[in-house]
Amino acid sequence: MMLKIRLAERCLADGRRERLIGGPVHLGVGQEAVAVGVAAELRKTDRVFGAHRSHSHVLSMGSSLHGLFAEVLGKDTGLSRGMGGSMHLWDQPNGFYGSVPIVSGTVPLAVGAALAAKMQGGGDVGVSYMGDGAVEEGVVHESLNLARMLQAPAIFVVENNLFASHMHISLRQPKQATARFAAANDIPYEIVDGNDVVQVRAAAGRLIGRARAGEGPGFLEAVTYRWYGHVDWREDIDVGVNRSAEHVDAWRRRDPIARLVAGLKAAGLMDEAWLNSLEADIGVEVAEAWQQALADPYPPLSAITSRVFADAGVAA
Repeated sequence: MMLKIRLAERCLADGRRERLIGGPVHLGVGQEAVAVGVAAELRKTDRVFGAHRSHSHVLSMGSSLHGLFAEVLGKDTGLSRGMGGSMHLWDQPNGFYGSVPIVSGTVPLAVGAALAAKMQGGGDVGVSYMGDGAVEEGVVHESLNLARMLQAPAIFVVENNLFASHMHISLRQPKQATARFAAANDIPYEIVDGNDVVQVRAAAGRLIGRARAGEGPGFLEAVTYRWYGHVDWREDIDVGVNRSAEHVDAWRRRDPIARLVAGLKAAGLMDEAWLNSLEADIGVEVAEAWQQALADPYPPLSAITSRVFADAGVAA
């Protein structure tokens, strides 16, 4: 799954650079272990919400590559029928309730979905993915407090990649650990190496298990790094603010996929031939999905209104 996400996002980066994609794409290459580790502990009936960098979140829940590609290209076959693009993804049948470009915009929605899950009694959880910049929004703190007071089974996942847009966390916050806000709200938390998928899954499993058992919310801080810059394919090493080619290269050496491969090889669970075969198969899957999406039709012109406004004849 990490390989699939990596190759898919590189395909999107190329598509954007070649101007095949009309709108911006916010890529999370290098952060794949977070979504994959968390999703391994989730089920289709859970309610997962993303932010504006959510390709990994929706794919890790089982969404199709073709649906994602078609959406980013604005095609009628996309996850949101081509009306949302890269930042407005939806796949509720697979448990993904939506992503938005508004920083922290889906955090309270995840708490509401978690409260609904508690009232329905099925043991499901609400999950809110956010970046470290989101914790600077007031609604996040209101959501943490409300989730704790209502003992809602909400899981707050902070992908702390140290940057909010182009600004390093050291220029925005007195401490780099965002989990201190969970402690302030009496919410159990774990801080993990976000580039270690095994560690992420183990921590997510513990927090999600508590929530399913009725023990309230949990907070997972995964420290990671995005290889690309804030938006599109550029590395943003020329914008200053503690980001240089050397800094990016240092994090590339902590590649979550390479680390997992090394561990599997050391344990005798993978060899180079199997890995090459896997990469080739996923490469074909990605290429075919991309070509199919390119060939798909755009929404009809009537969709501009029919998919935005409600039918006037439908009762409110």
